[in-house]
Amino acid sequence: MDVNSIKAYGTQAADAPLNQLNINRRYVTPHDVQIDILYCGVCHSDLHTARNEWPGTIYPCVPGHEIVGRIVSVGNHVTKFKVGDLVGVGCIVDSCRECEYCKDGLEQYCEPGMIGTYNSPDKHLNTHTFGGYSENIVVDENYVLRIPENLDLAAAAPLLCAGITTYSPLRHWNVGPGKKVGIVGIGGLGHMGIKIAKAMGAHVVAFTTSASKFAEAKRLGADEVVLSKDEQQMAAYRGKLHFILDAVSAEHDINAYLSLLRVDGSLALVGAPEHPLPVAAFSVIMGRKSFAGSAIGGIAETQEMLDFCGKHNITADIELINIQNINEAYERLLKGDVKYRFVINMASLS
Repeated sequence: MDVNSIKAYGTQAADAPLNQLNINRRYVTPHDVQIDILYCGVCHSDLHTARNEWPGTIYPCVPGHEIVGRIVSVGNHVTKFKVGDLVGVGCIVDSCRECEYCKDGLEQYCEPGMIGTYNSPDKHLNTHTFGGYSENIVVDENYVLRIPENLDLAAAAPLLCAGITTYSPLRHWNVGPGKKVGIVGIGGLGHMGIKIAKAMGAHVVAFTTSASKFAEAKRLGADEVVLSKDEQQMAAYRGKLHFILDAVSAEHDINAYLSLLRVDGSLALVGAPEHPLPVAAFSVIMGRKSFAGSAIGGIAETQEMLDFCGKHNITADIELINIQNINEAYERLLKGDVKYRFVINMASLS
């Protein structure tokens, strides 16, 4: 297959910094679109993968799965998009399309395994996929998403991962009017959870370990804010919440939050703590409570999320950076020194 060599930013090893390099992209096949990348969000998954903290990274590694750009070329069988369209690419660029989950629009749970935007097998070039820290990307039209025109494009980029990661469980557990919903952690995921749950009509209670984040949580849309280190404040919410979205990736006492659920309440984990979280049996037995997890969403649900965010004018709170600052951004990400998502202006890759 003919390939096109383009500029990208990636790393050759777990302990090496990200630098400019060249990668190959396929030319468009009949069902492909080629997208010139305008913005790419920086997800914590990018850092984990680049540094092989989730073992299995294939090098060279070019991260990035929060992609917003403009279509510059389409294959001759493409029907959903045209040149000039503003589109997005999230975490999935392909899947088997045949298993029960793919057929149900749950490509993120594809039985043989979804094809990730980076670090997955590339069936076209017989290599591995490269992500959005690059000039352009070629993707099958069935895995491309339409970006609402009223949204700020840079701030919309994190919706392709952080947005759908929080929207999907909130939607699955029927969050809406009459529901009291807890959001644990006010960071890259949590700040999106607050905005989306509020827009869904829920009464939102934000939980934070830092009293300095109270005003910030209210600004984001929380109706109430709780200092999770204060046992008295926590006790006031015991048995009160219908649903809790836990966006914390550090070790924490999950039982303290399970105690806040009503009968038949559910807690869904979207953060990814390094070590297992012990769950006491009676934390779930008493009250018929559920402790669950959730990944991203499928393509249809991701489009639903984008349309929802367009309707409610929801985007991420971002700090725009040039690609040359990506290594510094990774170090700041480790320290939690960003409100709340970095987004790369890909025009800086020139």
